[in-house]
Amino acid sequence: MFIDQAKITIKAGNGGNGAVSFRREKYVASGGPDGGDGGRGGNIVFQVDDNLSTLADFRYRRKYEAANGEDGKGKRCFGRNAEDLVIRVPRGTLLKEAASGRIVADISGDEPQIIARGGKGGWGNAHFATPTRQTPRFAKPGIPGEALELTLELKLLADVGLVGYPNVGKSTLVSVVSEAKPNIANYHFTTLTPVLGVVRLGPERSFVMADIPGLIEGAGDGVGLGHQFLRHVERCRLLVHIVDVSGSEGRDPKDDFRIIMEELGKFNAELASRPMLVAGNKCDLATEEQIEDFRAFVEQQGYTFFPIMAAIRYDVDPLLNRISELLSTLPPIRAYDPEPVPQVEAEKIGKKEVQITERDGVYFVEGEWLLHILHSVNFDDYESLQYFQRVLISTGVIDALRAAGVQEGDTVSLYDLEFDFVE
Repeated sequence: MFIDQAKITIKAGNGGNGAVSFRREKYVASGGPDGGDGGRGGNIVFQVDDNLSTLADFRYRRKYEAANGEDGKGKRCFGRNAEDLVIRVPRGTLLKEAASGRIVADISGDEPQIIARGGKGGWGNAHFATPTRQTPRFAKPGIPGEALELTLELKLLADVGLVGYPNVGKSTLVSVVSEAKPNIANYHFTTLTPVLGVVRLGPERSFVMADIPGLIEGAGDGVGLGHQFLRHVERCRLLVHIVDVSGSEGRDPKDDFRIIMEELGKFNAELASRPMLVAGNKCDLATEEQIEDFRAFVEQQGYTFFPIMAAIRYDVDPLLNRISELLSTLPPIRAYDPEPVPQVEAEKIGKKEVQITERDGVYFVEGEWLLHILHSVNFDDYESLQYFQRVLISTGVIDALRAAGVQEGDTVSLYDLEFDFVE
């Protein structure tokens, strides 16, 4: 089954926690703190795999989590960094943020791309030793890894895309000019999945041709499988519009041409203006008057017309040579640049946001990052409490409490920790 869209959730690994440890050896007095740092969490990496052609694997597995970094240990032993989680996708896969549709990455090149970075490891207590604080009994927790909900969208990479109504000869043309073997039969929608074929015209003269399954009226609005098929035309540098010039199925070739052009424009206005050649197929079933009448119509639209008989490869070479000439003048296959994070969201990154609610005179403070801080604090140690107080001040929690209306003596609740607010 051809699957070209999927939604997954990815979560990079958390950094390991720093260790609280003290050097204790015989004959060594006051060894001091020697807690090591935690290891880095694993990244989520996307890598092209040319053995894959669909996103079918992502129908069965939707959550991907990298391993967490190892916690630090005594004797200044650092925790081990976690291995990266590599997710393999077909070439041409777009990664979009599920909520906003923002393009995160275009997985089209051979270089692996890090999409979610693992959290850094926390510092061990050896980092916090000072001349006046020689026995720090606290360490920093690891930083959480990045998490994203992504939409994966496959857009095939091809130089030339064949478009047109069903059963006009697109698959036949691909089969006679390349090694591709699409299904060919005399009924509509024989081709249900896009097929790529490499057309070789000589040394260093080749291009990739895509057989796009047949479009029908309303495809631009999603009728049938229109959006699924049109998606794969967007990267093509050149379009070849194939029309049954004989009208063998009772349709007017001119109407076929107009309808397909309208559907391309509805889906993406840029597609209607994409460089295009028009091939009139099944000329053996048409009269000379039909061919010349359609030629005049196409040339009035500003396009070059090529009458062909794809089944026996009649007059196909002039079309291929013209395709090759045009491709040499056109820009490379389109690559999508990652879109920047919106300014409002960018300003939030790195800020320690908390939610404060007041119930019955108690101010409840909540924030995911606070949980990690709370786990690292030894509340039986005075120096650790001082460190926690400085964190609340530097991250703006105290200012947020004042803005919420807290007064001296009021009770503040941080999850399982409660204390009286003191100015």
